[in-house]
Amino acid sequence: MTTPRIDPLSAPLPAGIADRLRRLLPQGMPAPQIFLTVARNEGLFEHLVDSGLLGPTGLLDRGALAPALRELVILRTCTASRNAYEFSLHEQTISQRTGLTPQQIDDLRQTALNETLWSPAERAVAALVDGLVQRLDVSDEAFEQARRHFDDATLIEITQLVGLYTGVAMLVALARPRFDRYRAAAG
Repeated sequence: MTTPRIDPLSAPLPAGIADRLRRLLPQGMPAPQIFLTVARNEGLFEHLVDSGLLGPTGLLDRGALAPALRELVILRTCTASRNAYEFSLHEQTISQRTGLTPQQIDDLRQTALNETLWSPAERAVAALVDGLVQRLDVSDEAFEQARRHFDDATLIEITQLVGLYTGVAMLVALARPRFDRYRAAAG
């Protein structure tokens, strides 16, 4: 197990942080290590929650994207940015609740997706995410594929979500939080 570079806050938590965590998490759920790490900057953490940028289902959940599509974008961003921490956190806590199947979740870890598991729109989004994260570029072909399924406002929303979760990958690379353990390891 890697030792975190930036230690997460530990109990007792400052009142403002504890209050915001209560707003974000189901009762009895321990706070993710990344939340407690960001909370080292108390003002920033409070701002993220108070502004609504960070909510119970993650970053930038305005309800504009269907939950499963939003989760596909997040998990594919985690894969493209090599953010195993955040992928694991979502897989353990929210991915299946959004409607993704275990097979789809596993498939999002792969370089090439299994086309039988995804609609053309979902494959187009995955290609868009791959281009944005891996190359900071979107080929004309990937753009046209995505454009067939999504309007401009949705493409902008997806791109902002990718950017935010790429930022999370950077924070994970900096801080190296311990993986959260919300469910027992299988077998």
